[in-house]
Amino acid sequence: MASIFERIKAMVGSGGADLPDDYDEGYLELDTSGSEEKPAKIMIRPFILQDFADTKPILDIVREGYTIALVNIKPLKDQDLIELKRSINKLKKTVEALEGDIAGFGDDWICIAPSFAKIHREKKKSPAEMAAQQAGDEI
Repeated sequence: MASIFERIKAMVGSGGADLPDDYDEGYLELDTSGSEEKPAKIMIRPFILQDFADTKPILDIVREGYTIALVNIKPLKDQDLIELKRSINKLKKTVEALEGDIAGFGDDWICIAPSFAKIHREKKKSPAEMAAQQAGDEI
């Protein structure tokens, strides 16, 4: 059995005979000049929704799963509300199918997040809670 180990040792270990002549055991020089900066794993990208056709590039980016899309809907909102509803419904159905998240903020923006992210939503207060808060602010 010792002969098997000796044969393996002889095949694997060459005793450093394959090392270059200028090899120094203490240091190893690495060439970093060719390395490029790697892109971020998550990208936040703005979009402007001007007509229904603008939904396709947004959906293509969202399907990749690495981009959070911030979509300005004001141009389409000012132009055609029916097209805006069509676009938002298409975005919403696709995002739900991808198990992502979509939410509006403000009157003119929507945020679309992939499945690994969740959009924070404020808990809506009942009218009684709002009245109690206002009464507490006056005191």
